[in-house]
Amino acid sequence: MNHTKAESTALTVAAPRQQFDLSPQTFEQALTFSNYLADSDMVPKDFKGKPGNCLIAMQWGAELGLKPLQALQNLAIINGRPSLWGDAVIALVRSSSACEYVIEEDDGRTATCKVKRRGEPEQFRTFSMDDAKAAGLLNKQGPWSQYPKRMRQMRARAFALRDVFPDVLRGMPVAEEVMDTPTERFMGPAEVVPQPQLDTYPTEQFEKNLPAWRLAIAEGRATADQIIARAKTKHALTDEQQRLIREPAAGTNATEAAPVQVAAQQVEQRLRDAADVDALNEAAALIDAIQQPEARAGLDSLYESRLSDLTA
Repeated sequence: MNHTKAESTALTVAAPRQQFDLSPQTFEQALTFSNYLADSDMVPKDFKGKPGNCLIAMQWGAELGLKPLQALQNLAIINGRPSLWGDAVIALVRSSSACEYVIEEDDGRTATCKVKRRGEPEQFRTFSMDDAKAAGLLNKQGPWSQYPKRMRQMRARAFALRDVFPDVLRGMPVAEEVMDTPTERFMGPAEVVPQPQLDTYPTEQFEKNLPAWRLAIAEGRATADQIIARAKTKHALTDEQQRLIREPAAGTNATEAAPVQVAAQQVEQRLRDAADVDALNEAAALIDAIQQPEARAGLDSLYESRLSDLTA
């Protein structure tokens, strides 16, 4: 069957060549792909035999716009941190519609990276041999002694692109920069600061506050644990004192718990009249017995204010 030239062209256009793509579409596919990658000899050492690292690198790459294999080749694990190699950084920025240009220069001593974001003025960052000396990099073994020009370029590039295009890079650090960051050092054992020893709750003061605490527990405005925790911020409680506070939880009703109601005005006046921290804490112990939540909140605020004044 004969076709005209136009018909042949149309047939060619109608059947474009399909590109083979292994990019996973589901989580299960990503897990399987990660296992294959980890078994491969064509991935960097950070990913060899580590399917978990492969999976996380693919996710990082997806967020940055990199395909799985690109992500594994351009992501590095340095000092326990994922980072991007500098060439991948400039590739991502230049491919972004936000970037107008990136120009890199070096005069033999100072590297300069000029960048312009669309709609914003040009910015530039530099990194000189003096900067390298101040950072302790000048005589450092490795790339800084072998390729100082290249390392200056990477530092200036990292500063400029991270500052101007943080959204494009998603906050990802630049590998060449992270490599020069000291690893964490052992600073010695943490100093253990002993907690101050509190005096046992005075018996007379405890007995005075106990009815109000029992009332609060019986009416459901506070639990025994909350009362005990609050009391322990002021004094140490004996096992017997804690038992007495918990007694209402065993079934004592509000009438049996305390014969009188505690007025918010009375507690407020006691808080204001307190001449020292002990007197203030004694008054504060009655706050949980106040029925109105708004009144308790106001008294708590007054207590904190007075405590600040007395301890200043």
